[in-house]
Amino acid sequence: MQIGDALLIVDVQNDFCPGGALAVKEGDEVVPVLNQWIEEAQRHGIPVYASRDWHPAHHISFEERGGPWPPHCIQGTPGAAFHPDLKLPPAVEIISKADDPDVDRYSAFGGTDLAARLLRSRIQRLWIGGLTQDYCVRFTAQDAIREGFEVHVIVDGTRAVNVNPDDGRYALEEIQRAGAILEETVQR
Repeated sequence: MQIGDALLIVDVQNDFCPGGALAVKEGDEVVPVLNQWIEEAQRHGIPVYASRDWHPAHHISFEERGGPWPPHCIQGTPGAAFHPDLKLPPAVEIISKADDPDVDRYSAFGGTDLAARLLRSRIQRLWIGGLTQDYCVRFTAQDAIREGFEVHVIVDGTRAVNVNPDDGRYALEEIQRAGAILEETVQR
């Protein structure tokens, strides 16, 4: 990591981890991996951003409104909180997304000022990890590429919800075809 880089942690929230409303199998296993990246970013003075689903009750993505998902990450609930073992630094920049009750958004760029924040900070390269590989990480990586950032996806710092068995693999292939570089964590 170097100046001009940023680390983006996507939606590592309780509801996406085991025991949560929309639990991702082994979703909590991304936490120690991402903590290593957070530590590395802090060591090099690299900014850390963290996105979160911040749904109002009765969000359009919920089954009760014809969406595909059970209610999850509802504003102000324990399920919407970041995983308790995720070591976000005090200066982390939080990006709340999908907070309009009538608009569904998976990307941390969708309906937020993330692109503007990154550009103001002269970020050129974005390292992305989090949940879920096949939805929010995928859409965030694709939007980051469209915004002109060099994108590196931390594969072992992501997990897929896998509505279909191969969704995670397909998502990574799609992200790579779009221009992202797939990375594995090097043990430090």
